[in-house]
Amino acid sequence: MSPTQASGSGRISRRGLLKATTATAGALATAAAFAELQTPAEAAAGFVKGVDISWAPQMEAHGYSWKNASGQTQDLLAILKGYGVTAVRLRTFVNPSSSPTDGHCGIEEVAAFAKRVKAAGMSVLLDYMFGDTWNSVGVQNPPAAWKSMGYSQMLGAMSSYVDQSMTVMKNNGVLPTWVQIGNEINSGICRPVGGVSSPAQMTGLLNAAYTRVKAVSPNTTVCVHLAQPQKYDAMTTFFSRYAAAGGKWDMSVFSSYGSASLAQGIVANMRKISAAYGKPFMQSEFGGPVGKASATQAALVAYIKALKAAGGQGIFYWEPECMSPFTGYGMGAWDSSSKRPTVIMDGFTQA
Repeated sequence: MSPTQASGSGRISRRGLLKATTATAGALATAAAFAELQTPAEAAAGFVKGVDISWAPQMEAHGYSWKNASGQTQDLLAILKGYGVTAVRLRTFVNPSSSPTDGHCGIEEVAAFAKRVKAAGMSVLLDYMFGDTWNSVGVQNPPAAWKSMGYSQMLGAMSSYVDQSMTVMKNNGVLPTWVQIGNEINSGICRPVGGVSSPAQMTGLLNAAYTRVKAVSPNTTVCVHLAQPQKYDAMTTFFSRYAAAGGKWDMSVFSSYGSASLAQGIVANMRKISAAYGKPFMQSEFGGPVGKASATQAALVAYIKALKAAGGQGIFYWEPECMSPFTGYGMGAWDSSSKRPTVIMDGFTQA
């Protein structure tokens, strides 16, 4: 996700949802893969309710604060815990600018904020963007320092970067529970070198990241993150090429911003693509218009219920804490005037 790109955002065609598989062999393979996933009851018992609040440190640096539902100023993490939030996703850029909205998030800053997250008793999901600023479903630009590199040189840079950044997290006592190796990587990473049209190179780079994460933190769950799971063909294009080239990952995670009426079908796609490769899954991005708070609340409830029923392991709301004029992004969950959470946040307690 980026602040200018909201995947789907309630405009998803039902025709884009997965068509039922009719081939007997395919059905048997899918059924076998389902058996390797957590049962819905198991997943629901440990279901993760999370948020991505990567903007929060810069918002605080610019004088922003948050009130709870009673109108009292309170630490943001404490407010979130009151809604049952147990995990925080934090993005990291390679060599970011000083822009408060489109930069920062270097690994040292991330580690400092992760200390607060851990002190609050919450888990961390680290989101590698593998760029100096936003990478998302439509954009996958390498860091400027890697732009002129060929594959072999970039492979070394990837290994070194992930090793160094994970070591920073380890030295600060904030090893993440999960790591995303790339953000919405439908088209690959560090394009054109690691584009999905060059699956061997894409897989090599991602496997290098996977290997270095595991070398520093063997117990961290390494995730592959794709956007727009309503577009099932795009999901299969990526995963079939990645798996065929020997791709390594522990969990499949997805971005979806669809409305309540689409949640069940979209989550069914998440489950089916994950089951095809025997991987657990969760939704690492969700959001909806803050100006339509009741509808967004309903969508949050619908996604949580659908995920629990399908065996999904959790959901993360993308930047619920954002307020204007810090950012014009319109899919947060706080009211910019009152600085109080909107009814959207109640969705976390209603499912």
